[in-house]
Formats: sequence, structure tokens, C-alpha cells
Amino acid sequence: MDRKRREFVLMAGAAIAGAAFAPVRASPAGAQTMYGLIGKMTAHAGKRDELVAILLEGVHDMPGCLSYIVAHDADDADAIWITEVWDGQDSHAASLKLPAVRAAIARAMPMIAGFDAGTTTHPVGGHGL
Repeated sequence: MDRKRREFVLMAGAAIAGAAFAPVRASPAGAQTMYGLIGKMTAHAGKRDELVAILLEGVHDMPGCLSYIVAHDADDADAIWITEVWDGQDSHAASLKLPAVRAAIARAMPMIAGFDAGTTTHPVGGHGL
């Protein structure tokens, strides 16, 4: 799988599946490290709102997803930013196997013009976590 496709699957899979907010505030020594993703996705002209709607479906039902934010880019009318925090990388990987996630990815793909570089993070805490 090429890198751009892998990045999409990682970001969109979590995005589409949703979030169940758990009471995690920080990762104490010896605890499982939280897993984060931040990425920028560009929709085909005029398709951003439709793409965002797909990404926000079911955002309260994903086990292990602690935070999931989709934001419009302030300088690009077709771009969005996706910021995710998971209780661990395994939870994120499991979300990508769900039939609903796979179906949503298939619906979203034709609307996506491209991806900018994304990054993986290890969140340690903050407001909302």
C-alpha cells in the first residue's frame, strides 16, 4: 500500500468510525501510550462539506477513540485538518477493520483530491482528554 493511501486509511478510518470519550488525562509511567494522528486532506473543489459529513458520521461510537476533531483550513476552501487521539495504536488499527469504516472510506475516496504530510504523535494529556 503506498504512503498516501496508508495515510488516508489511517486518518479516514478513524474519522469515519467515530469517538467514545474515555476518562484519560495523561499517560503515567508504565501505562499504555496514547496514539495521535494529525493530517491534512484536500477535497475536490466543492466537495469539502460532503467529505466532512462522511468523516463526522458516528463520531460517538468508536471504542478507544478519545478525541476526534475535523476542522476547515482557514486558508484553503477545499482543505480540512483531522486531529485524533486514541487510547493506543491497537484501538486505531482495530477501527480500520470495521465494515462501517470500510464502507465510509469507499464513499469518501472519490471526493479526495490529495493529502499533505501527516504526523503521528504520542499525546500526554490536556483539556478534553
